[in-house]
Amino acid sequence: MKSRLVYDKSFSANNDYKTDNSKHSPKMFPSLYFYSHLIKIIFKSNKLAKKGLYNDEEWSNSSVYVVRSLEKTGVKFHFHGLDNFKKVEGPVIFIGNHMSTLEVMSLPSIIQPNKKVVYVIKQELADYPLFGPVALARDPICVGRENPREDLKIVMEEGSKRIQNGKSIIIFPQKTRTQFFDADSFNSLGVKLAKRNNVPVVPVAVLTDAWGNGKMIKDFGKIDPNKTVNICFGEPFEVKGNGAEEHQRVIDFISGKLIEWGRP
Repeated sequence: MKSRLVYDKSFSANNDYKTDNSKHSPKMFPSLYFYSHLIKIIFKSNKLAKKGLYNDEEWSNSSVYVVRSLEKTGVKFHFHGLDNFKKVEGPVIFIGNHMSTLEVMSLPSIIQPNKKVVYVIKQELADYPLFGPVALARDPICVGRENPREDLKIVMEEGSKRIQNGKSIIIFPQKTRTQFFDADSFNSLGVKLAKRNNVPVVPVAVLTDAWGNGKMIKDFGKIDPNKTVNICFGEPFEVKGNGAEEHQRVIDFISGKLIEWGRP
């Protein structure tokens, strides 16, 4: 069934997007405000997914609603360098650091209107009662993250299939989300996938701790409207040789941006 929806390109039309502070003011209870909206978004997405209707446009637009809901709490966004992936013909591998749930929820609003994209996700996300059907509707690559060799095999095989079908891939090559970037735990899985399929790498640096990690449930942490969300896309590049130099290039890009944004 073809969707009658069109992409909401509020955040993806230009090279940069920055929240207009004059339109939003901090809410007294930002976490309560945001999560009450997020639950509605997830329930709607779940319902569509179970009917086979959670398509590209629905996914992208629901991501836009998440960003807008955060903006209404007072959280400010700055997306940088979108032209760096828009100018590439065909699929790319987006390789980024993983700080919070926020980048997972917001990246589709930026990328999907310009490039069809899928995630590499943990299998446990696909098993969640409410969110699982939503995640699976987007054709993700699911890995266990317990057996690196098995994960490599899955990503290489399934990733290659997605790329052949014209889809770009987002990968966070670290075991878990962290508030501070640890280069030592940042693996080269994305670079290997790019090399095998001869597609460019686009590094992605994220500073998204405005959505904190929860103590009881990691996905549901405190919303801090005093913090600015930064997501920056670097210049695309090809992988040559064994990929070690390109892997370091991704690390250097992320580290440099985090320092620039005041995060050591």
